[in-house]
Formats: sequence, C-alpha cells, structure tokens
Amino acid sequence: MENNAKLKVFFVCHGNICRSPMAEFVLRRLVDAAGLSQNVDIASAATSDEEIGNPVYPLAKRTLAIHGIGCRDKVAQRITSEMYDDADLIVAMDRHNVANLNRLLGPDVDNKVRLLLDFLPVEHPKHSCDIADPWYTRDFETAYNDIVLGCKALLKYLESQIAAIN
Repeated sequence: MENNAKLKVFFVCHGNICRSPMAEFVLRRLVDAAGLSQNVDIASAATSDEEIGNPVYPLAKRTLAIHGIGCRDKVAQRITSEMYDDADLIVAMDRHNVANLNRLLGPDVDNKVRLLLDFLPVEHPKHSCDIADPWYTRDFETAYNDIVLGCKALLKYLESQIAAIN
C-alpha cells in the first residue's frame, strides 16, 4: 500500500440518518483506537433521497453520545456511482439496502457490497442478519449494539486486508 493509499469503506442505509452514520462513527472510533486511521477512509450514504441534507436523527445522535461518540456536522447524502467506483467496500445495513443499491447502481460486478453482519463468523447467530431499522423499531440501543458487533468484526477484516497489502 502506498503511504497515502487508503481502504475506502462506505456504509449505506435507507436515509443515512440512523444506522449508516452510527456505523460510520463507530468504525471511525474503532479504527482510530487501532491506530489505523491513516489506512481507512470511512463515510456513509443513503439509498434514498428522502433525507438528503438532514443531520443525524436526534435519537441516533443521542445513542452515539451516550456511548461517547460524536457525529458533528454529518448530513445525509445519497450514494452515487462515483462513490461505488471509489469504494473498496460498501457495507449495507439490510437486504433492502442491497436491493436498492442494485436498483440505483446496477449489479455489484466488483463484489463490493456486503451486509455489516456478514463480517461475523459464520457460526455466530447474527451472521448475515439485517440491522433492524430503529426508525421503525424505536430501539436505537439494539441497533447500536448490533452495529458495534458488526464493526468490530469488520475491523478485523480491514486489519487483515491492510496486512495483506503491506
């Protein structure tokens, strides 16, 4: 890996105001703590245009804050084909997001799209499960806990990718 080369990870969910920004800022914290912030670029986006320009939903922001994580200045954006091209990995929160990505951007010919909980070991009971949308469930803490679980597994994957490149 060149000194300035980074793995680029985009999280996606429906509106980019709850799950994907939570995942973005959780992974940033984990990557920083692992000393890998120079190796990983992290962002998030929506598969819809409903919330473009809106800040992180207050209950998602509050949940992050309870855990000592800020999300200042984050506003929702919609994923583009340029983001897909630029990304090494696009991490969706649920299967609906994957279907919407395929509808918006076409088939994932580069095999970049994965569910967040796909990074868990196959034997884990939540492997390949969806992260439930707290906009509907109103359970932001469960969504946060599942996101942390997935991001910790994703960090291990990223560490292995960085080691392989170096």
